[in-house]
Amino acid sequence: MAFTLQIGDSAPDFKLPATYGHTYQLSDFKDAKVLVVFFTCNHCPYVLGSDEVTRQTANKFASQGVKFVGINANSKQTHPDDDFEHMIARMAEQKFPWIYLYDEPQEVALAYGALRTPHFYVFDKNRKLIYTGRGVDNPRETNKMTVNNLERALEEHLAGKPVSEPLTNPIGCNVKWEGKDAHWMPADACDLVL
Repeated sequence: MAFTLQIGDSAPDFKLPATYGHTYQLSDFKDAKVLVVFFTCNHCPYVLGSDEVTRQTANKFASQGVKFVGINANSKQTHPDDDFEHMIARMAEQKFPWIYLYDEPQEVALAYGALRTPHFYVFDKNRKLIYTGRGVDNPRETNKMTVNNLERALEEHLAGKPVSEPLTNPIGCNVKWEGKDAHWMPADACDLVL
């Protein structure tokens, strides 16, 4: 069995706290035509470098029924800046157009097979996976990016076309797993990096 979700897989459910006090589960987004779930955090330079492009993409497609949900599953023991308090402060400062959830037990990250921050999963209205991987090809320095894979996948799907490149390699820092070295990745995940 593959570590990360495969194209066509159903979105795993979750029940996680958001930065402003509400707890969300998958069914809370049932009205979304497309749901983008992405694993992110507070400190990763690849996240910080691409957050504004992700914001622009989220805003661009919001009127077409696309909703974004960011999940931070990083261990606060590995990186203290990734704790819930820093998440709350970051959302208050940045006012991102997505719900920001905290997966402290890392169970949701394991269910999705999150490899890096950021790592995007795009689900259709039936919550089947139609795209997974990177947002852009240079998330650390978006002024040098040549393709926005996430935006292209959303455009193609919303136009009724198949996603031309449904799987890309997520580019970013490894998810910080509890009790593991900062660079550790599950053995069955190592084969998946394209």
